[in-house]
Amino acid sequence: MEIRPQLDTGSDVPLYRQLAEYLRTLIESGELRAGDRLPPTRELAAQIGLNRTTISAAYASLESESLIKGEVGRGSFVSGLAAHAPPARVDWTAALTPAPAAQPRSSQNGIRIDFTSSRPAAALFPLGDFQDCCRRVLESLELPRLLQLGSPGGYEPLRRHLLDRGVELGFVRPSDSTLITNGCQQAIDLLRRALVRPGDKVAVEEPVYPGLRNAFLEAGAQLIGIRMTPAGVDFDDLRSALNSGAKIVVITPSFQNPTGATIPESRRATLVEMVRAAGAVLIENDLYTELRYEGDDAPRLKSYDPDVILLGSFSKVAFPGARVGWIVGPRPLIARATELKQVADLHTDQLSQAFLLEFAKSGALERHRAHVVTAGREKLRSIASACTRHLRGCSFSLPEGGMNVWVKLPAGMDAAALRGIARQAGVDYLPGRYFSVARPLDHAFRLSFAGLEPDAIEEGIEILGSLIEQTGPSQDETLEPEPALV
Repeated sequence: MEIRPQLDTGSDVPLYRQLAEYLRTLIESGELRAGDRLPPTRELAAQIGLNRTTISAAYASLESESLIKGEVGRGSFVSGLAAHAPPARVDWTAALTPAPAAQPRSSQNGIRIDFTSSRPAAALFPLGDFQDCCRRVLESLELPRLLQLGSPGGYEPLRRHLLDRGVELGFVRPSDSTLITNGCQQAIDLLRRALVRPGDKVAVEEPVYPGLRNAFLEAGAQLIGIRMTPAGVDFDDLRSALNSGAKIVVITPSFQNPTGATIPESRRATLVEMVRAAGAVLIENDLYTELRYEGDDAPRLKSYDPDVILLGSFSKVAFPGARVGWIVGPRPLIARATELKQVADLHTDQLSQAFLLEFAKSGALERHRAHVVTAGREKLRSIASACTRHLRGCSFSLPEGGMNVWVKLPAGMDAAALRGIARQAGVDYLPGRYFSVARPLDHAFRLSFAGLEPDAIEEGIEILGSLIEQTGPSQDETLEPEPALV
């Protein structure tokens, strides 16, 4: 018989699923009977105007349900309806919710110099000090309690330590409380569950850390991108976002990921006042403040307003794998986030919390931080020198700390296309598109330098500079204007 399905190319259902459903209907109705031979995939593809791969996928779906059977060298034949056919397999494509945006991925195959990951260098980990701290915890009388279920809010001694330290630094008030989370990423997730309803407007920096952006997109938020400048977020963009009804504003004031930009102290109080006057909630992502290599520290945004919510973590200054972060904020907010935390995973692993508390109270954390800052200063100077010498025609702003440098290519070049060539040369980075909210950022890319040694930084930047010169647009080409600085 002639096979002429009516397929909808605009449907969310994949074409192979539509074709498989059509053929299943013909089998169930008896129009295709047991023993009937289906057209070869190439023939049917030409007949109905589909890709041969689509036909093969439809046949494979029917074969998994035992409705047809493929025979090598002969083709595919209808098996008919079995008296006790196995239940249909779950259509995972239809069952799963869609991802909000492309996730950055980096395969290590052939990569010698990897600028993709914003994380500390494992070679700097003070393993001996940490082992000593763990040993003291494991030998303490506290161990049986640590191995039991704990409080959803976190290990109480660690919570007190963090609040006491916040008081010393001038940003914790008596009205504040804290919640221990599985890293900063869970803190972001809990806050979006506590604060955001579908359709709410949330203002975030652009470019922005993808994990933050995607968490709020999962909540159904409408994201508003605030352009980044060397002095942090653009105040005109922030004012516009607040005027348009942004309910939440998320800011990384020090060494922002991916740009490395820092808001000067002279602008911080103004920013906080703008958000407060609009009645919006301000979330301060405080991951990088303690990784300052040059210049003077600036007060946290929360020091200007007790209603600011501050996020912190041990991941950037100590051990990312320990997954211990925290939220400091007003008690009603922490109470709601703690309820959500209990629903999610009961509580963060108590041993990790106790190990890191001992690491901090013993003085080993501060010694390690000083060591990381010294090494980071050397790496920052290395990448500054290498970018200046090798990335001719590019623009970049060097941070005073943190882990990242944001590079803009010459007009007309695409960072994603260049990445493919760079990976063949053994160098990798993340293109700007991964950090986009609403604006195209294909002309830019992030270099994460903290996990690399100075020699590797120098070599990697030299390779990138050479590739940019080799693949850059000709001076005779008519180019589009370079996008605005972000």
